[in-house]
Amino acid sequence: MSGLRIPVEGPDGSGRLDGAGTASAVNVLAPNPSPMTLDGTNTWIVGGERTVLVVDPGPDDEAHLRRVAERVGGRRVTALLLTHGHSDHSGGAGALARLLGAPVRALDPRHRLGEEGLVDGDVVTADDVEVRVVGTPGHSFDSLCFWLPGDRAMLTGDTVLGRGTTVIAPDGNLGDYLRSLDRLRRGAEMLEAAALLPGHGPVLPDPSGVLDAYIAHRRERLEQIREAIRRGARDAREIVEMVYAEVDRSLWPAAEMSVAAQLDYLKTL
Repeated sequence: MSGLRIPVEGPDGSGRLDGAGTASAVNVLAPNPSPMTLDGTNTWIVGGERTVLVVDPGPDDEAHLRRVAERVGGRRVTALLLTHGHSDHSGGAGALARLLGAPVRALDPRHRLGEEGLVDGDVVTADDVEVRVVGTPGHSFDSLCFWLPGDRAMLTGDTVLGRGTTVIAPDGNLGDYLRSLDRLRRGAEMLEAAALLPGHGPVLPDPSGVLDAYIAHRRERLEQIREAIRRGARDAREIVEMVYAEVDRSLWPAAEMSVAAQLDYLKTL
């Protein structure tokens, strides 16, 4: 691996993540910042001098999609890949596919354009850059990560964020998510991973450390929820008021989603 790219200021001044990446992957930051999307969605262009893949086209924002096309330049786009189907990652896929003349490949058939999907174990290439598909359900039922062996880097979508922790969406499952984190942690050590390239937030240069922290955080939250129940909390909202009391209230709806997922998980134990 030739090292991580140093982030640069985006042309719209929206953040210092635009242009970050690795030898084979570069980020084009979408202009959709929010408490849920952090600085915005990271759209990744992966490949070489002749052909590339676009991972997570981002929202249906014409200016962003044209910037992605400009970054692609004269190279041929062999496919658009989705880490999952949430609109901040997939909303612009159809428009970008038409603009670039490329299919959209995803686990969920509803988000595909073309005959080919994506499943765990698939290998997709652009020039001599190999992308290996890793099934990581949990944040959503259709979440995938993409391993770049040449860069020793993993594109993580919303399974691991560049800052903070992800929520378990209504179409996700905490038990699946914990198993996915364990799988990524084992892989990070076995493959000597050098970087995580998230769907939101900055590149993370310590995959094993980040994944250890993610796993520990989930276990800690589960214990906090058990304690809130022992103290009399009767539903997800009351648990949020106890456990997330110091968190900005604008994030409480997302916290309530995660608490609901954790309550469902605790019922299975």
